[in-house]
Amino acid sequence: MLVHTALGRAEQVARHWSAAGCPVVIHVDRHVPKATFDTFVKALSDVPDIRFCERYRCEWGTWGLVAGTQAASEMMLASFPKVRHVYLASGSCLPLRPVQELIDYLASRPRTDFIESATTSDVPWTVGGLDEERFTLRFPFSWKRHRYFFDKAVAVQRRLGLQRKMPNGLVPHMGSQWWCLTRHTLSAILQDPERDTYDRYFRHVWIPDESYFQTLARQYSTKIESRSLTLSKFDFQGKPHIFYDDHLQLLRRSDCFVARKIWPYADRLYDAFLTDAAGAMKKTEPNPGKIDRIFAKAVERRTRGRSGLYMQSRFPNEDWENGVTAAPYSVFQGFAELFENFEPWLAKATGARVHGHLFAPDKVHFSEGQTAINGALSDSAILRDHNCKTFLTNLIWNTRGERQCFQFGPHDNQDICWRIARDSNAQISVITGAWAVPLFRSNLDFAEIRATAARLQRIENEHMDILRSPHAKAHVRIWTMAEFIEAPMEPLQGILDEIGRTKLRRLAEAPKMVDLGGFGQFLQNLKNQGMHPYLMGDFPVERGVEASPKPPRKPYLVQ
Repeated sequence: MLVHTALGRAEQVARHWSAAGCPVVIHVDRHVPKATFDTFVKALSDVPDIRFCERYRCEWGTWGLVAGTQAASEMMLASFPKVRHVYLASGSCLPLRPVQELIDYLASRPRTDFIESATTSDVPWTVGGLDEERFTLRFPFSWKRHRYFFDKAVAVQRRLGLQRKMPNGLVPHMGSQWWCLTRHTLSAILQDPERDTYDRYFRHVWIPDESYFQTLARQYSTKIESRSLTLSKFDFQGKPHIFYDDHLQLLRRSDCFVARKIWPYADRLYDAFLTDAAGAMKKTEPNPGKIDRIFAKAVERRTRGRSGLYMQSRFPNEDWENGVTAAPYSVFQGFAELFENFEPWLAKATGARVHGHLFAPDKVHFSEGQTAINGALSDSAILRDHNCKTFLTNLIWNTRGERQCFQFGPHDNQDICWRIARDSNAQISVITGAWAVPLFRSNLDFAEIRATAARLQRIENEHMDILRSPHAKAHVRIWTMAEFIEAPMEPLQGILDEIGRTKLRRLAEAPKMVDLGGFGQFLQNLKNQGMHPYLMGDFPVERGVEASPKPPRKPYLVQ
Protein backbone atom coordinates (compact mmCIF):
# COMPACT_ATOMS: atom_id res chain seq x y z
CA MET A 1 0.00 0.00 0.00
CA LEU A 2 1.19 3.49 -0.91
CA VAL A 3 -0.13 5.83 1.79
CA HIS A 4 -0.02 9.63 1.65
CA THR A 5 -2.99 10.99 3.60
CA ALA A 6 -6.00 9.83 5.63
CA LEU A 7 -3.92 7.39 7.67
CA GLY A 8 -6.93 6.39 9.75
CA ARG A 9 -8.70 5.02 6.67
CA ALA A 10 -5.47 3.37 5.50
CA GLU A 11 -5.24 1.60 8.86
CA GLN A 12 -8.82 0.39 8.50
CA VAL A 13 -8.22 -0.99 4.99
CA ALA A 14 -4.87 -2.58 5.94
CA ARG A 15 -6.56 -4.47 8.79
CA HIS A 16 -9.22 -5.66 6.32
CA TRP A 17 -6.56 -7.05 3.95
CA SER A 18 -4.67 -8.69 6.80
CA ALA A 19 -7.81 -10.22 8.34
CA ALA A 20 -8.34 -12.10 5.07
CA GLY A 21 -4.86 -13.62 5.25
CA CYS A 22 -3.02 -11.17 3.01
CA PRO A 23 0.34 -9.82 4.24
CA VAL A 24 0.62 -6.06 3.79
CA VAL A 25 3.67 -3.88 3.24
CA ILE A 26 3.01 -0.17 3.63
CA HIS A 27 5.01 2.71 2.20
CA VAL A 28 4.23 6.02 3.86
CA ASP A 29 5.14 9.22 2.02
CA ARG A 30 8.13 10.90 3.60
CA HIS A 31 6.21 14.17 3.55
CA VAL A 32 4.10 12.75 6.39
CA PRO A 33 5.49 14.13 9.71
CA LYS A 34 7.46 11.63 11.77
CA ALA A 35 5.15 11.95 14.76
CA THR A 36 2.13 11.13 12.60
CA PHE A 37 4.00 8.23 11.03
CA ASP A 38 5.03 6.82 14.42
CA THR A 39 1.42 6.98 15.62
CA PHE A 40 0.31 5.13 12.48
CA VAL A 41 2.94 2.40 12.97
CA LYS A 42 2.00 1.99 16.62
CA ALA A 43 -1.69 1.67 15.74
CA LEU A 44 -0.92 -1.32 13.50
CA SER A 45 1.72 -2.90 15.72
CA ASP A 46 -0.75 -5.56 16.90
CA VAL A 47 -1.12 -6.99 13.37
CA PRO A 48 1.71 -9.51 12.72
CA ASP A 49 1.62 -9.57 8.90
CA ILE A 50 1.94 -5.83 8.34
CA ARG A 51 5.35 -4.30 7.56
CA PHE A 52 6.60 -0.77 6.90
CA CYS A 53 9.30 -0.20 4.28
CA GLU A 54 11.83 2.57 3.76
CA ARG A 55 10.17 5.92 3.08
CA TYR A 56 10.65 8.15 0.02
CA ARG A 57 9.31 11.58 -0.83
CA CYS A 58 6.42 11.05 -3.23
CA GLU A 59 5.15 13.73 -5.56
CA TRP A 60 2.93 13.35 -8.58
CA GLY A 61 4.89 12.71 -11.77
CA THR A 62 8.23 12.04 -10.01
CA TRP A 63 10.48 9.05 -9.36
CA GLY A 64 9.65 8.83 -5.64
CA LEU A 65 6.44 6.88 -6.36
CA VAL A 66 8.43 4.21 -8.21
CA ALA A 67 11.14 4.11 -5.56
CA GLY A 68 8.55 3.60 -2.82
CA THR A 69 6.87 0.84 -4.83
CA GLN A 70 10.24 -0.88 -5.38
CA ALA A 71 11.08 -0.74 -1.67
CA ALA A 72 7.69 -2.15 -0.65
CA SER A 73 7.86 -4.87 -3.32
CA GLU A 74 11.34 -5.99 -2.27
CA MET A 75 10.21 -6.26 1.36
CA MET A 76 7.11 -8.18 0.34
CA LEU A 77 9.08 -10.76 -1.68
CA ALA A 78 11.75 -11.15 1.00
CA SER A 79 9.45 -11.31 4.02
CA PHE A 80 6.65 -13.47 2.63
CA PRO A 81 8.01 -16.29 0.43
CA LYS A 82 4.56 -17.88 -0.05
CA VAL A 83 3.16 -14.83 -1.82
CA ARG A 84 2.35 -15.65 -5.46
CA HIS A 85 0.79 -12.35 -6.59
CA VAL A 86 1.62 -8.82 -5.39
CA TYR A 87 -1.23 -6.31 -5.57
CA LEU A 88 -0.33 -2.62 -5.57
CA ALA A 89 -2.94 -0.42 -3.89
CA SER A 90 -3.10 3.03 -2.35
CA GLY A 91 -4.36 4.23 0.99
CA SER A 92 -7.48 5.55 -0.73
CA CYS A 93 -8.29 2.20 -2.35
CA LEU A 94 -11.26 0.23 -1.04
CA PRO A 95 -11.89 -3.51 -1.56
CA LEU A 96 -15.39 -3.89 -2.99
CA ARG A 97 -15.66 -7.68 -2.75
CA PRO A 98 -14.49 -10.23 -0.18
CA VAL A 99 -10.70 -10.51 -0.32
CA GLN A 100 -11.01 -14.29 -0.54
CA GLU A 101 -12.69 -13.89 -3.92
CA LEU A 102 -9.66 -11.97 -5.16
CA ILE A 103 -7.36 -14.66 -3.74
CA ASP A 104 -9.34 -17.39 -5.52
CA TYR A 105 -9.44 -15.37 -8.73
CA LEU A 106 -5.65 -15.01 -8.77
CA ALA A 107 -5.09 -18.62 -7.71
CA SER A 108 -6.93 -19.78 -10.82
CA ARG A 109 -4.56 -17.62 -12.91
CA PRO A 110 -1.15 -18.35 -11.32
CA ARG A 111 0.97 -17.14 -14.27
CA THR A 112 -1.10 -14.09 -15.27
CA ASP A 113 0.10 -10.52 -14.71
CA PHE A 114 -2.65 -7.90 -14.51
CA ILE A 115 -1.07 -4.64 -15.61
CA GLU A 116 -2.35 -2.09 -18.08
CA SER A 117 0.44 -1.85 -20.65
CA ALA A 118 0.09 -0.19 -24.06
CA THR A 119 2.46 1.61 -26.41
CA THR A 120 2.33 5.40 -26.50
CA SER A 121 0.68 5.39 -29.93
CA ASP A 122 -2.17 3.28 -28.57
CA VAL A 123 -2.81 5.27 -25.39
CA PRO A 124 -5.74 7.71 -25.77
CA TRP A 125 -5.81 9.05 -22.21
CA THR A 126 -2.57 11.06 -21.99
CA VAL A 127 -3.37 14.67 -21.15
CA GLY A 128 -0.82 17.46 -21.41
CA GLY A 129 0.76 17.12 -24.84
CA LEU A 130 3.69 14.86 -23.86
CA ASP A 131 3.44 11.35 -25.27
CA GLU A 132 6.72 10.13 -26.78
CA GLU A 133 8.52 13.17 -25.37
CA ARG A 134 8.04 12.00 -21.81
CA PHE A 135 10.56 9.27 -22.69
CA THR A 136 12.95 11.28 -24.91
CA LEU A 137 13.37 14.43 -22.76
CA ARG A 138 14.62 14.94 -19.21
CA PHE A 139 12.35 16.27 -16.48
CA PRO A 140 14.46 17.48 -13.56
CA PHE A 141 11.75 19.82 -12.21
CA SER A 142 8.43 19.12 -10.56
CA TRP A 143 5.45 19.90 -12.77
CA LYS A 144 3.35 20.93 -9.78
CA ARG A 145 5.84 22.90 -7.68
CA HIS A 146 8.07 24.35 -10.41
CA ARG A 147 5.80 24.64 -13.43
CA TYR A 148 7.76 27.58 -14.90
CA PHE A 149 11.09 25.74 -14.82
CA PHE A 150 9.41 22.55 -16.03
CA ASP A 151 8.07 24.31 -19.13
CA LYS A 152 11.35 26.15 -19.74
CA ALA A 153 13.35 22.91 -19.54
CA VAL A 154 11.05 21.27 -22.08
CA ALA A 155 11.26 24.29 -24.41
CA VAL A 156 15.08 24.43 -24.24
CA GLN A 157 15.44 20.71 -24.97
CA ARG A 158 13.07 21.00 -27.91
CA ARG A 159 14.94 24.01 -29.29
CA LEU A 160 18.34 22.28 -28.97
CA GLY A 161 16.98 19.02 -30.36
CA LEU A 162 18.10 17.02 -27.31
CA GLN A 163 16.75 13.50 -27.12
CA ARG A 164 17.39 10.40 -25.04
CA LYS A 165 17.23 6.84 -26.26
CA MET A 166 15.55 3.95 -24.49
CA PRO A 167 18.21 1.67 -22.93
CA ASN A 168 18.73 -1.77 -24.50
CA GLY A 169 16.11 -1.12 -27.16
CA LEU A 170 13.15 -1.09 -24.76
CA VAL A 171 9.78 -0.21 -26.24
CA PRO A 172 8.04 2.26 -23.88
CA HIS A 173 4.62 1.22 -22.60
CA MET A 174 2.15 3.11 -20.46
CA GLY A 175 -0.81 2.27 -18.28
CA SER A 176 -2.45 2.53 -14.91
CA GLN A 177 -0.16 2.72 -11.88
CA TRP A 178 -2.22 0.10 -10.06
CA TRP A 179 -1.16 -3.41 -11.05
CA CYS A 180 -1.10 -6.98 -9.79
CA LEU A 181 2.08 -8.88 -10.80
CA THR A 182 3.20 -12.44 -10.21
CA ARG A 183 6.21 -13.11 -7.99
CA HIS A 184 8.08 -14.37 -11.07
CA THR A 185 7.61 -11.15 -13.07
CA LEU A 186 8.09 -8.74 -10.16
CA SER A 187 11.25 -10.44 -8.90
CA ALA A 188 12.66 -10.51 -12.44
CA ILE A 189 12.15 -6.74 -12.71
CA LEU A 190 13.70 -6.00 -9.31
CA GLN A 191 16.63 -8.42 -9.72
CA ASP A 192 17.47 -7.57 -13.34
CA PRO A 193 21.26 -7.06 -13.81
CA GLU A 194 20.41 -3.94 -15.84
CA ARG A 195 18.16 -2.49 -13.18
CA ASP A 196 20.55 0.37 -12.37
CA THR A 197 20.54 1.34 -16.04
CA TYR A 198 16.76 1.26 -16.21
CA ASP A 199 16.40 3.17 -12.94
CA ARG A 200 18.77 5.93 -14.10
CA TYR A 201 16.77 6.27 -17.30
CA PHE A 202 13.27 6.26 -15.76
CA ARG A 203 14.35 8.58 -12.95
CA HIS A 204 14.06 11.47 -15.44
CA VAL A 205 10.97 10.23 -17.29
CA TRP A 206 7.82 12.22 -16.72
CA ILE A 207 5.24 10.29 -14.62
CA PRO A 208 7.42 7.14 -14.37
CA ASP A 209 4.92 5.31 -12.16
CA GLU A 210 2.74 4.92 -15.28
CA SER A 211 5.57 3.52 -17.43
CA TYR A 212 8.32 1.82 -15.38
CA PHE A 213 6.64 -1.45 -14.46
CA GLN A 214 4.38 -1.24 -17.53
CA THR A 215 7.45 -1.29 -19.81
CA LEU A 216 9.63 -3.78 -17.94
CA ALA A 217 6.79 -6.26 -17.40
CA ARG A 218 6.79 -6.79 -21.17
CA GLN A 219 10.39 -8.09 -20.87
CA TYR A 220 9.65 -10.90 -18.43
CA SER A 221 5.96 -11.74 -18.27
CA THR A 222 4.76 -14.88 -20.02
CA LYS A 223 1.11 -13.81 -19.92
CA ILE A 224 -0.14 -10.25 -19.52
CA GLU A 225 -3.74 -9.20 -19.11
CA SER A 226 -3.49 -5.55 -20.13
CA ARG A 227 -5.98 -4.30 -17.58
CA SER A 228 -6.05 -3.23 -13.98
CA LEU A 229 -8.09 -5.05 -11.35
CA THR A 230 -8.55 -1.69 -9.63
CA LEU A 231 -11.48 0.45 -10.73
CA SER A 232 -10.22 3.97 -11.38
CA LYS A 233 -11.95 6.56 -13.52
CA PHE A 234 -10.58 9.84 -14.81
CA ASP A 235 -12.22 13.00 -16.09
CA PHE A 236 -11.41 14.79 -19.34
CA GLN A 237 -8.53 16.65 -17.66
CA GLY A 238 -6.89 13.42 -16.51
CA LYS A 239 -7.87 13.91 -12.87
CA PRO A 240 -9.24 10.89 -10.98
CA HIS A 241 -12.90 10.75 -10.09
CA ILE A 242 -13.50 10.64 -6.34
CA PHE A 243 -16.19 8.28 -5.08
CA TYR A 244 -18.58 9.48 -2.38
CA ASP A 245 -21.38 7.89 -0.38
CA ASP A 246 -23.92 8.41 -3.15
CA HIS A 247 -21.80 6.23 -5.48
CA LEU A 248 -22.56 3.10 -3.44
CA GLN A 249 -24.88 1.46 -5.97
CA LEU A 250 -22.60 2.49 -8.83
CA LEU A 251 -19.65 0.72 -7.22
CA ARG A 252 -21.76 -2.38 -6.56
CA ARG A 253 -22.66 -2.57 -10.25
CA SER A 254 -19.01 -2.52 -11.32
CA ASP A 255 -18.31 -6.01 -9.85
CA CYS A 256 -14.68 -4.91 -9.42
CA PHE A 257 -12.40 -6.13 -6.66
CA VAL A 258 -10.96 -2.74 -5.64
CA ALA A 259 -11.86 0.90 -6.35
CA ARG A 260 -10.05 4.22 -5.95
CA LYS A 261 -10.19 7.10 -5.08
CA ILE A 262 -12.56 6.88 -2.12
CA TRP A 263 -13.32 10.05 -0.19
CA PRO A 264 -11.93 9.48 3.33
CA TYR A 265 -15.20 10.68 4.91
CA ALA A 266 -17.42 8.35 2.88
CA ASP A 267 -18.52 6.40 5.96
CA ARG A 268 -21.32 4.66 4.12
CA LEU A 269 -18.91 3.17 1.56
CA TYR A 270 -16.43 1.95 4.13
CA ASP A 271 -19.19 0.45 6.26
CA ALA A 272 -20.77 -1.27 3.25
CA PHE A 273 -17.65 -2.83 1.73
CA LEU A 274 -15.38 -3.52 4.70
CA THR A 275 -17.69 -6.28 5.83
CA ASP A 276 -17.82 -10.05 5.96
CA ALA A 277 -18.49 -12.29 2.97
CA ALA A 278 -22.20 -12.55 3.74
CA GLY A 279 -22.72 -8.84 3.24
CA ALA A 280 -20.49 -8.48 0.23
CA MET A 281 -21.22 -8.51 -3.48
CA LYS A 282 -21.90 -11.62 -5.52
CA LYS A 283 -19.14 -13.57 -7.23
CA THR A 284 -18.75 -12.51 -10.83
CA GLU A 285 -16.14 -11.43 -13.34
CA PRO A 286 -15.03 -7.82 -12.79
CA ASN A 287 -16.74 -5.64 -15.37
CA PRO A 288 -16.01 -1.91 -15.05
CA GLY A 289 -17.52 -1.45 -18.51
CA LYS A 290 -20.97 -1.72 -16.93
CA ILE A 291 -20.57 1.76 -15.52
CA ASP A 292 -18.51 3.29 -18.33
CA ARG A 293 -21.67 4.67 -19.95
CA ILE A 294 -22.46 6.64 -16.79
CA PHE A 295 -18.97 8.12 -16.65
CA ALA A 296 -19.10 8.91 -20.38
CA LYS A 297 -22.35 10.81 -19.79
CA ALA A 298 -20.76 12.64 -16.87
CA VAL A 299 -17.81 13.69 -19.02
CA GLU A 300 -20.14 14.83 -21.79
CA ARG A 301 -22.26 16.84 -19.37
CA ARG A 302 -19.10 18.31 -17.82
CA THR A 303 -17.57 19.33 -21.15
CA ARG A 304 -20.59 20.05 -23.35
CA GLY A 305 -23.42 20.76 -20.96
CA ARG A 306 -27.03 21.07 -22.07
CA SER A 307 -27.89 22.64 -25.40
CA GLY A 308 -28.33 26.38 -25.07
CA LEU A 309 -27.32 26.48 -21.38
CA TYR A 310 -23.96 27.91 -20.40
CA MET A 311 -21.85 26.73 -17.50
CA GLN A 312 -19.10 28.71 -15.78
CA SER A 313 -16.26 26.83 -17.49
CA ARG A 314 -17.60 27.50 -20.99
CA PHE A 315 -19.15 30.94 -20.63
CA PRO A 316 -16.00 33.03 -21.27
CA ASN A 317 -14.91 30.82 -24.18
CA GLU A 318 -16.34 31.62 -27.58
CA ASP A 319 -17.55 28.61 -29.58
CA TRP A 320 -17.39 26.28 -26.56
CA GLU A 321 -21.16 26.25 -26.33
CA ASN A 322 -23.23 23.12 -26.94
CA GLY A 323 -25.60 24.87 -29.29
CA VAL A 324 -26.04 28.64 -29.17
CA THR A 325 -29.64 28.44 -27.98
CA ALA A 326 -31.92 25.80 -26.52
CA ALA A 327 -34.78 25.70 -29.04
CA PRO A 328 -35.80 26.85 -32.54
CA TYR A 329 -37.04 30.41 -32.98
CA SER A 330 -37.95 32.70 -35.88
CA VAL A 331 -36.66 36.12 -36.85
CA PHE A 332 -38.59 38.39 -39.25
CA GLN A 333 -37.05 41.36 -40.98
CA GLY A 334 -39.23 43.71 -43.02
CA PHE A 335 -42.56 41.97 -42.40
CA ALA A 336 -43.87 44.32 -39.70
CA GLU A 337 -43.02 47.28 -41.95
CA LEU A 338 -44.79 45.80 -45.00
CA PHE A 339 -47.90 44.35 -43.34
CA GLU A 340 -50.33 46.01 -40.97
CA ASN A 341 -50.77 44.24 -37.61
CA PHE A 342 -48.35 41.51 -38.68
CA GLU A 343 -47.49 40.43 -35.14
CA PRO A 344 -51.08 39.71 -33.98
CA TRP A 345 -51.78 37.94 -37.28
CA LEU A 346 -48.72 35.70 -36.95
CA ALA A 347 -49.50 34.90 -33.30
CA LYS A 348 -53.06 33.91 -34.23
CA ALA A 349 -51.95 31.86 -37.22
CA THR A 350 -49.17 29.93 -35.45
CA GLY A 351 -49.90 29.97 -31.72
CA ALA A 352 -46.33 31.19 -31.16
CA ARG A 353 -45.32 34.09 -28.95
CA VAL A 354 -44.61 36.94 -31.36
CA HIS A 355 -42.58 39.87 -30.10
CA GLY A 356 -41.83 43.19 -31.68
CA HIS A 357 -38.30 44.49 -32.11
CA LEU A 358 -36.45 42.90 -29.20
CA PHE A 359 -33.27 44.79 -30.00
CA ALA A 360 -34.80 48.21 -30.66
CA PRO A 361 -32.76 51.17 -29.40
CA ASP A 362 -35.46 52.51 -27.05
CA LYS A 363 -36.46 49.30 -25.25
CA VAL A 364 -37.23 45.59 -25.63
CA HIS A 365 -40.61 45.27 -27.32
CA PHE A 366 -41.99 42.10 -25.76
CA SER A 367 -45.27 40.64 -26.99
CA GLU A 368 -48.46 42.27 -25.74
CA GLY A 369 -46.48 45.16 -24.28
CA GLN A 370 -45.04 43.17 -21.37
CA THR A 371 -42.32 44.88 -19.35
CA ALA A 372 -40.74 41.59 -18.19
CA ILE A 373 -40.78 38.00 -19.34
CA ASN A 374 -39.82 34.52 -18.15
CA GLY A 375 -36.60 34.53 -16.17
CA ALA A 376 -37.13 38.13 -15.04
CA LEU A 377 -35.83 39.50 -18.34
CA SER A 378 -36.53 43.23 -18.31
CA ASP A 379 -37.50 45.42 -21.24
CA SER A 380 -34.62 47.75 -20.37
CA ALA A 381 -32.42 48.43 -23.39
CA ILE A 382 -29.48 49.21 -21.10
CA LEU A 383 -29.64 45.82 -19.40
CA ARG A 384 -30.14 44.04 -22.71
CA ASP A 385 -27.22 45.79 -24.42
CA HIS A 386 -24.87 44.98 -21.54
CA ASN A 387 -24.69 41.53 -23.17
CA CYS A 388 -27.22 41.15 -25.95
CA LYS A 389 -25.95 37.67 -26.84
CA THR A 390 -26.79 36.22 -23.45
CA PHE A 391 -30.08 38.14 -23.50
CA LEU A 392 -31.13 36.09 -26.52
CA THR A 393 -29.77 32.87 -25.02
CA ASN A 394 -31.67 33.46 -21.77
CA LEU A 395 -34.87 34.34 -23.60
CA ILE A 396 -34.88 31.10 -25.59
CA TRP A 397 -33.84 28.98 -22.58
CA ASN A 398 -36.44 30.47 -20.24
CA THR A 399 -39.27 30.05 -22.75
CA ARG A 400 -38.36 26.61 -24.13
CA GLY A 401 -41.46 24.67 -25.05
CA GLU A 402 -43.01 27.77 -26.64
CA ARG A 403 -41.99 29.03 -30.06
CA GLN A 404 -40.51 32.55 -29.96
CA CYS A 405 -40.70 34.97 -32.91
CA PHE A 406 -39.42 38.52 -33.05
CA GLN A 407 -38.84 41.37 -35.49
CA PHE A 408 -35.45 42.66 -36.50
CA GLY A 409 -34.17 45.44 -38.75
CA PRO A 410 -31.38 47.87 -39.50
CA HIS A 411 -32.64 50.21 -36.75
CA ASP A 412 -31.88 47.54 -34.12
CA ASN A 413 -28.69 46.68 -32.24
CA GLN A 414 -26.54 44.88 -34.82
CA ASP A 415 -24.21 43.26 -32.29
CA ILE A 416 -26.48 40.23 -32.31
CA CYS A 417 -26.26 39.59 -36.07
CA TRP A 418 -23.41 37.08 -36.08
CA ARG A 419 -24.78 35.21 -33.05
CA ILE A 420 -28.12 34.68 -34.78
CA ALA A 421 -26.53 33.83 -38.14
CA ARG A 422 -24.36 31.11 -36.57
CA ASP A 423 -27.23 29.60 -34.60
CA SER A 424 -28.68 26.49 -36.23
CA ASN A 425 -31.89 27.02 -34.23
CA ALA A 426 -32.55 30.37 -35.92
CA GLN A 427 -34.99 30.58 -38.85
CA ILE A 428 -34.54 33.98 -40.47
CA SER A 429 -36.93 35.47 -43.03
CA VAL A 430 -35.93 38.78 -44.64
CA ILE A 431 -37.67 41.19 -47.02
CA THR A 432 -34.83 43.44 -48.06
CA GLY A 433 -35.56 47.13 -48.46
CA ALA A 434 -38.79 47.08 -46.44
CA TRP A 435 -37.23 49.54 -43.99
CA ALA A 436 -37.95 52.19 -46.65
CA VAL A 437 -41.73 51.86 -46.19
CA PRO A 438 -41.85 53.75 -42.82
CA LEU A 439 -39.63 56.44 -44.37
CA PHE A 440 -42.00 56.66 -47.33
CA ARG A 441 -44.96 57.11 -44.98
CA SER A 442 -43.18 59.55 -42.67
CA ASN A 443 -43.45 63.32 -42.72
CA LEU A 444 -39.72 64.05 -42.58
CA ASP A 445 -37.79 66.41 -44.77
CA PHE A 446 -36.55 64.67 -47.86
CA ALA A 447 -32.92 65.49 -47.10
CA GLU A 448 -33.27 63.73 -43.77
CA ILE A 449 -35.05 60.82 -45.44
CA ARG A 450 -32.21 60.48 -47.96
CA ALA A 451 -29.53 60.42 -45.25
CA THR A 452 -31.47 57.91 -43.15
CA ALA A 453 -32.13 55.68 -46.16
CA ALA A 454 -28.46 55.60 -47.08
CA ARG A 455 -27.50 54.64 -43.52
CA LEU A 456 -30.16 51.92 -43.18
CA GLN A 457 -29.33 50.45 -46.58
CA ARG A 458 -25.64 50.20 -45.66
CA ILE A 459 -26.49 48.47 -42.36
CA GLU A 460 -28.89 46.01 -43.98
CA ASN A 461 -26.41 45.23 -46.74
CA GLU A 462 -23.77 44.31 -44.14
CA HIS A 463 -26.34 42.12 -42.42
CA MET A 464 -27.14 40.34 -45.70
CA ASP A 465 -23.42 39.64 -46.17
CA ILE A 466 -23.41 37.98 -42.75
CA LEU A 467 -26.48 35.87 -43.54
CA ARG A 468 -24.94 34.76 -46.86
CA SER A 469 -21.60 33.94 -45.23
CA PRO A 470 -20.41 30.29 -45.43
CA HIS A 471 -20.11 30.41 -41.64
CA ALA A 472 -23.84 31.03 -41.19
CA LYS A 473 -25.73 28.01 -39.86
CA ALA A 474 -29.19 29.52 -39.56
CA HIS A 475 -32.00 28.65 -41.99
CA VAL A 476 -32.20 31.86 -44.02
CA ARG A 477 -34.77 33.00 -46.59
CA ILE A 478 -34.26 36.32 -48.34
CA TRP A 479 -36.60 38.10 -50.75
CA THR A 480 -36.35 41.54 -52.27
CA MET A 481 -39.38 43.67 -51.55
CA ALA A 482 -40.30 43.76 -55.25
CA GLU A 483 -40.40 39.99 -55.67
CA PHE A 484 -42.15 39.39 -52.36
CA ILE A 485 -45.15 41.64 -53.04
CA GLU A 486 -45.63 40.08 -56.46
CA ALA A 487 -46.72 36.79 -54.81
CA PRO A 488 -46.76 37.03 -50.99
CA MET A 489 -48.93 33.97 -50.30
CA GLU A 490 -46.35 31.32 -51.15
CA PRO A 491 -43.57 32.77 -48.94
CA LEU A 492 -46.01 33.27 -46.07
CA GLN A 493 -47.23 29.68 -46.42
CA GLY A 494 -43.63 28.42 -46.32
CA ILE A 495 -42.92 30.44 -43.19
CA LEU A 496 -45.98 29.05 -41.39
CA ASP A 497 -45.08 25.50 -42.42
CA GLU A 498 -41.57 26.04 -41.10
CA ILE A 499 -42.85 27.22 -37.75
CA GLY A 500 -45.15 24.22 -37.56
CA ARG A 501 -48.58 25.64 -38.16
CA THR A 502 -51.17 22.87 -37.91
CA LYS A 503 -54.51 24.68 -37.69
CA LEU A 504 -55.15 24.78 -41.43
CA ARG A 505 -53.61 22.93 -44.32
CA ARG A 506 -53.36 25.97 -46.55
CA LEU A 507 -53.18 29.68 -45.80
CA ALA A 508 -56.58 31.21 -46.58
CA GLU A 509 -55.99 34.80 -45.51
CA ALA A 510 -52.85 36.91 -45.65
CA PRO A 511 -52.18 39.93 -43.44
CA LYS A 512 -53.15 43.27 -44.92
CA MET A 513 -50.36 44.96 -46.83
CA VAL A 514 -49.79 48.69 -46.35
CA ASP A 515 -50.75 51.07 -49.14
CA LEU A 516 -47.74 51.35 -51.46
CA GLY A 517 -49.27 53.85 -53.88
CA GLY A 518 -46.50 56.25 -54.90
CA PHE A 519 -43.72 54.12 -53.38
CA GLY A 520 -42.08 53.60 -56.76
CA GLN A 521 -41.90 57.35 -57.34
CA PHE A 522 -40.46 57.71 -53.81
CA LEU A 523 -37.61 55.38 -54.71
CA GLN A 524 -37.08 57.27 -57.96
CA ASN A 525 -36.84 60.51 -56.02
CA LEU A 526 -34.11 58.96 -53.87
CA LYS A 527 -32.25 58.01 -57.03
CA ASN A 528 -32.68 61.50 -58.39
CA GLN A 529 -31.08 62.84 -55.21
CA GLY A 530 -28.02 60.58 -55.69
CA MET A 531 -28.96 57.74 -53.37
CA HIS A 532 -29.42 54.40 -55.13
CA PRO A 533 -31.93 52.14 -53.27
CA TYR A 534 -30.96 48.76 -54.70
CA LEU A 535 -32.10 46.40 -51.93
CA MET A 536 -35.78 46.72 -52.86
CA GLY A 537 -35.28 44.98 -56.19
CA ASP A 538 -36.66 46.16 -59.52
CA PHE A 539 -39.50 48.34 -58.29
CA PRO A 540 -41.45 50.17 -61.06
CA VAL A 541 -41.94 53.92 -60.77
CA GLU A 542 -45.68 53.66 -61.38
CA ARG A 543 -47.41 50.61 -60.04
CA GLY A 544 -50.98 49.72 -60.89
CA VAL A 545 -51.65 52.94 -62.95
CA GLU A 546 -52.80 51.30 -66.13
CA ALA A 547 -56.40 50.23 -65.89
CA SER A 548 -56.98 46.59 -66.51
CA PRO A 549 -58.82 45.97 -69.80
CA LYS A 550 -62.47 45.12 -69.37
CA PRO A 551 -63.29 41.48 -70.08
CA PRO A 552 -65.09 40.96 -73.42
CA ARG A 553 -68.80 40.46 -73.25
CA LYS A 554 -69.99 36.90 -73.54
CA PRO A 555 -71.39 36.05 -76.98
CA TYR A 556 -75.06 35.26 -77.12
CA LEU A 557 -77.37 33.81 -79.79
CA VAL A 558 -80.28 35.84 -81.27
CA GLN A 559 -83.10 33.80 -82.73
